[in-house]
Amino acid sequence: MPSAAAPDARDQQVRRVLLVILLLNLVVVAIKFGVGVGTRSLAVFGDALQASLDAVTNVLGLAIVAVAAKGPDAEHPYGHAKFETLGALIIVVFLSVSLFELLRGAVVRLLQGTPAPTATPTQFGLLVATLLINVMVTLYESREGHRLDSELLLADAEHTRMDVLITVAVIGGLGLSQLGLAWADPVLAVLVAAFVARAGYAIVRRAIPTLVDQAVYEADRIRERAVEVPGVTSAYGIRSRAAAQTRFAELTIAVNGASDVTSAHQIADAVEQHLKDTLELHEVMVHVEPC
Repeated sequence: MPSAAAPDARDQQVRRVLLVILLLNLVVVAIKFGVGVGTRSLAVFGDALQASLDAVTNVLGLAIVAVAAKGPDAEHPYGHAKFETLGALIIVVFLSVSLFELLRGAVVRLLQGTPAPTATPTQFGLLVATLLINVMVTLYESREGHRLDSELLLADAEHTRMDVLITVAVIGGLGLSQLGLAWADPVLAVLVAAFVARAGYAIVRRAIPTLVDQAVYEADRIRERAVEVPGVTSAYGIRSRAAAQTRFAELTIAVNGASDVTSAHQIADAVEQHLKDTLELHEVMVHVEPC
């Protein structure tokens, strides 16, 4: 499990990663739209659209991270961390839009037929350059997403990983088009759409556990750690969940009924700290009952 950075430092690092990636994505967008205009390739335009959505989601991500970084308040007593997961799902919405437009254009071109697009060696070279940039972005963002335990960065990395596959498909389609195969461009556009759909599914699958408050650990595992603390007779009523990088747990412990209030509270504090240390939980609520 990734180690947790201090919240403020972690959020600053997430924002820094998003800013770097935004600048790189803007370069990719400019190149791909330029090549798309020059080649009149549907697949290249679809790839450029996908790249532009990357830049949009980076801007959106910066806004969401700012909201997610806010501490608890009266309306959000558990904080705003789930806004980061919400941001990951908004990326899926953008993916869905690009998927629909790409499929619609491909079907129209297959039915109506159009001349095969052509590309110069320079245009091929520019597409290869964007491919290399996307590979670097994917590796960098995925590494930082795991290090910072950021669902938003991991979702965006998945998005960019699909861009890599899309660009490979686009370059292959243009290569086939040079041979006079007019159908290659729209067919490759459909393949691109399949990659987009796969990326959206992966993001949703990763976000669902947080949205439905799936347990971070099995109750037995938390119970085993809790009863390791001297003075704890048993532990029950155990619940856990996560919101982005923050992991919560709640449980009730039974202590000797002859213990005074001060001793019982000391045991509860010891359980809280032990669970934080051994299970990397961030917030633990311990209820005490006599037995």
